[in-house]
Amino acid sequence: MRLVFMGTPDFAVAILDSLLATGHEVVAVYSQPPRPAGRGHKEQPSPVHAFAAARGLPVRTPLSLRDPAEQAAFAALGADVAVVAAYGLILPQAVLDAPRHGCLNVHASLLPRWRGAAPIQRAILAGDHESGVTIMQMEAGLDTGPILLRQSLPLPPDATAPWLHDRLAELGAGLIVEALAKLADGGLTAEAQPEEGVVYAAKLRRDEGRIDWALPARQLDRQVRALTPWPGVWFEVGDVRVKVLKAVIEPGQGEPGAVLDDRLLVACGEGALRLIEVQRPGKAAMPAADMLRGHPLPAGTVLG
Repeated sequence: MRLVFMGTPDFAVAILDSLLATGHEVVAVYSQPPRPAGRGHKEQPSPVHAFAAARGLPVRTPLSLRDPAEQAAFAALGADVAVVAAYGLILPQAVLDAPRHGCLNVHASLLPRWRGAAPIQRAILAGDHESGVTIMQMEAGLDTGPILLRQSLPLPPDATAPWLHDRLAELGAGLIVEALAKLADGGLTAEAQPEEGVVYAAKLRRDEGRIDWALPARQLDRQVRALTPWPGVWFEVGDVRVKVLKAVIEPGQGEPGAVLDDRLLVACGEGALRLIEVQRPGKAAMPAADMLRGHPLPAGTVLG
C-alpha cells in the first residue's frame, strides 16, 4: 500500500522498519522537529527522523498540522493510509480524512485501558498483569477510535519499562503489518471501544520520581521499574540526590526511610526495599555495595 508514516521515538522505529521490510511504499515520514539534546544542546533529529533519513525517505517535521497549507501538502501525498505510532502531534480532522483508508494508530495498551501519553509506564505503576497493543482507527478524540486488531502480552512481576517498551514495539510491528494485509483484502472489521474500563495514562512528570518511603515496598518497586530510565527514581541523603535504578522487595520493618542493615535494605510503610543499583550525581550507575564503600549509609540512617 501507499503509506505515510507518522512517529517520533524509538518505539515507532521498529514499526516503520517492519513496514519497509514488507514492501509497503512509504511516500513520506512525519516526525517531531529536531530538539536540543546532549551536553552541547545541539539540535538532534528524533529516532524516527534519523532512521528514515538514513534510508533515503523524505522526512517532514512541521511544528503543527493545523496550518491549511500543511494539511494540503499532506493530502497531496495521495496515501492509501497513514500509520501513526507515538507521533506526538494532534491530527486535525482534515488530516484524519485525507488518506483513502484514514489513519491507523499503533497504541501500546489494550484500549480502552491506558488511553494517552504514557501507557507503558502507567501499566507497570498500576501493577497490571497484562499489557498489549491495539491497532485503532483514529478519530478526533484521544485514543477513542474503533479497535481494528489487538493482542495481549502477560506482564511478569519484574517487568521494567524498557523491557515492556521493546516487547510492545515488536508486537506492534507485527500487528500493523497484519492489519494492513487485512485492510487490503477487505477483511478488517472495526469494533467500537467499550464504554467501561476507560483509564487515562497521564504524561509522566519529573516529580513522580521522588521516593516516598511511607508507601508500601511493592508500590515503590513498581515505581523503580516503571520510571527508570525517565524521569528516574530518587531519594536524598543530606543534600545529595541518589537515583535508584534497581531494587527488590525483602522482608523488614522499621521507620519508613530507615536503613535496616549494612547492605542498603530500607524500611518502607509496609515491608522493605533492597537497593541493588544506584547512581550518584555526575557518576556512572553502580552496585549499591560499591557506593557504600565510598559513602557509607549505616543502619539507622534515615533517607529523605
